[in-house]
Amino acid sequence: MSVALAVLTSDPNLVRCELHRLEGQVALQGEGRSNAVGIGAYSQDDVLLQRFPRDADLTLESLAPRHESEALLFHARRLPVGLSLEENTQPFRSRRWLFAHQGELHGFADMRASLLASVPDFLRRQIRGETDSEVAFACFLQRLWETGHADDPRLEAEVAGRLLADTARALSKASAQAGAARTSTVNLFATNGFILVATRLGGQPLYYTRLEGTDSCEVCGITPTTPETQPGVAAHRRRRTVVVASHVKRPAGWVELPEGTTLAVSADLQARHLTP
Repeated sequence: MSVALAVLTSDPNLVRCELHRLEGQVALQGEGRSNAVGIGAYSQDDVLLQRFPRDADLTLESLAPRHESEALLFHARRLPVGLSLEENTQPFRSRRWLFAHQGELHGFADMRASLLASVPDFLRRQIRGETDSEVAFACFLQRLWETGHADDPRLEAEVAGRLLADTARALSKASAQAGAARTSTVNLFATNGFILVATRLGGQPLYYTRLEGTDSCEVCGITPTTPETQPGVAAHRRRRTVVVASHVKRPAGWVELPEGTTLAVSADLQARHLTP
């Protein structure tokens, strides 16, 4: 099973610090070693993707981009032999949107053509790989573009969250109609750098937590006795971050997202549960 991690923070300069706080809490590998590992992040108006070598020794801090970023999305999985790592490694990107799928869409081979036929040509042309996850992204993008606000930085998290949930339900329904013997896992993540949405559909759990500001940071050498006049102290106390993870080592302090529920995190870091 693949692994996914998403972060949205109030201070893009402190992403590395927030990832350090998660050490020992989340896992970056599932069962077996992943060979397709990627991360997406933001640098002002640019969206950057990084692919990690299959033998990379991953730590949470190693995921931190070299530049400031208000959001990041990480995904790792083991791709079957024969699939291009370059074309099929998540997260996927379209303009400012980053997207990841954790799970498996059973019966995908039997319904791939019909799913692709339902999306516009310009979205089909963006698909480079062969996975169910990239087709799921196209289905989500279709719903976004139909709103006319896909590129709007003011797009509300609840609107995007409901579109993501609609996408997951439609894919699960298509899987069942294709005769899949098992229920698909369609855990989806999406962010445009301003908001973060994640939906859980299927048997695999998703968790989230909220990190509040503190007066300590091992990365920056800040302690409770550090003078407030030192640069960075006030910023560390003000910071707020929401993290969504598929694999949690210690559930204490984490909330499990109920099955069939979507988490919508707005630009002001308010997290809301959306249900059908």
